[in-house]
Amino acid sequence: MPPMPRPVAIDARAAVRPELGGVERWARELCARLPYEAVAPPPVLSHRAGHAWEQVVLPLRTARAPVLLCPANLAPVLARNVVVVIHDAAALRHPGWYSGLYAAWQRRILPLIARRALRVITVSEFSRRELAELLGVDAAVVPGGVDERFTPAAPPARRPRPYVLCVASHTARKNLGALVPAAQALARDGVDLVVAGGHRPQFAAEGGLDGLTLVGHVPDDELPGLYAGAEAFVLPSHYEGFGLPVLEAMAAGTPVVAAATTALPETCGGAARLVEPEPEALREALTTLLGDATERARLRELGLAHARSFTWERTAREVDAVVRTSR
Repeated sequence: MPPMPRPVAIDARAAVRPELGGVERWARELCARLPYEAVAPPPVLSHRAGHAWEQVVLPLRTARAPVLLCPANLAPVLARNVVVVIHDAAALRHPGWYSGLYAAWQRRILPLIARRALRVITVSEFSRRELAELLGVDAAVVPGGVDERFTPAAPPARRPRPYVLCVASHTARKNLGALVPAAQALARDGVDLVVAGGHRPQFAAEGGLDGLTLVGHVPDDELPGLYAGAEAFVLPSHYEGFGLPVLEAMAAGTPVVAAATTALPETCGGAARLVEPEPEALREALTTLLGDATERARLRELGLAHARSFTWERTAREVDAVVRTSR
């Protein structure tokens, strides 16, 4: 008898990382929703120590799969059955935001991955344009989703004072230092500016965050309540390929202030207050919003309606359609 056809494989290296950023969320959600064979290294190889596993072991283990889906930017360059999700080109556009080693690795490997892949998927029209310009590829656009756990009904987090929330790593591209004047102004009114997220070694760290309430990594099961309990949400990033946290905040019924940069206006879809990512603009937007109950209610309703169209089921279905046409 001829051998049974192998299922599509998915690189689950990012899915086994303990922290949860955008690419990790994508990897976990697709692994959970697609009927593919998830191939993962031991957790100790989920970060930089796993590059060799991804380049050598993964293609050997998936050589007979019709397609290997790599959902977290990187893929084995020698494999000829790859569909890769490249979320953005930040490391190519702004290498100074990263460690020198990481920027050099990205500059070398991303063009090879993009050129050799069967198809490239990206997450926004903004990122599609970036990849076309910097890598010369025409990527299919599939936006991310929001888990149904992110809802206004989530039990709100218990904090000692009212708070404005930001979910972002402590990295230069996230521009957290621009929130310090807003944090100082809000503190005078008894409101904290809480930042959930930690530092990652491949990114250049950002200092000067005095006044922000840094709570570090927050377990995934606590995030819905942290969003739902916030008075407002802010994302001041200089660069986002998509910006999943703004949609998670909207789904939780929290009004959003976001930077009018890169993919964020596209992702927010008119359901957020967009401002320049400058300290004074962010301070004015947040203090004004917290003093205007009518505007908060308006943004809440717009955000809830906008977020409903972004589901991980839709993301998985559209990714699967690209994979099927790539065989």
